[in-house]
Amino acid sequence: MNSEIKKILIVEDDSRIAQNISKGLREKGYDTEVAYDGLIGSKIAAAHHFDLVILDINLPSMNGYEVCKNIRQRDPNVPILMLTALGEADDKIEGFNVGADDYIVKPFDFRELLARVNVFLKRSQSDGENVSGNLLRIADLEINPDTKTVIRAGHTIDLTPKELALLEYLIRNKGRVVSKTDIAEKVWDMNFDSGTNVVEVYINFLRKKIDRDFETKLIHTKSGMGYVLKEDS
Repeated sequence: MNSEIKKILIVEDDSRIAQNISKGLREKGYDTEVAYDGLIGSKIAAAHHFDLVILDINLPSMNGYEVCKNIRQRDPNVPILMLTALGEADDKIEGFNVGADDYIVKPFDFRELLARVNVFLKRSQSDGENVSGNLLRIADLEINPDTKTVIRAGHTIDLTPKELALLEYLIRNKGRVVSKTDIAEKVWDMNFDSGTNVVEVYINFLRKKIDRDFETKLIHTKSGMGYVLKEDS
């Protein structure tokens, strides 16, 4: 079992919030580093390995979207949790577009933040301990859960951790219609909020990467019911 202490980078210009998060996470056994500036945060992320990044959007020198994009280009797998006062749907979608995996709106309860951090880090640890070597396949699409690689028709497809989690859930349930509630509970570890379109957003992300450039479509919408991964008839 992997008992290595997990390292978390906190990029937040409000020193009170940053220090409270850092203190709370350290009390739970995590190692933290804080940056109060977007450019500095981006440089720290480039110079060191982190198991998770907590990232504000409104930052000096470089905003959180740019920081997220820079981190994601270097490391497609590190979970990035955006923590921001910008709570509109467009803000969230922009965050997801640049590679964020989750989104918490200020003001927030530290217990909620901690729960989401735990979910990401426990999942990455269990993934690292998975030595089954079993490949997941449908049509010409193949997922290797051990190496986190996705290949379709011989082409490697880069996915964010949350996109990969969604695709893996769909392929493990191939041929079965799964509802938005199912997806929210199993992929986001949360109750589905009918006021959010995060599931649709991520389905669209996957379609662009998995289906758009291929003749056979695999991700299908069942109106009023949910989504199903199957070969196009």
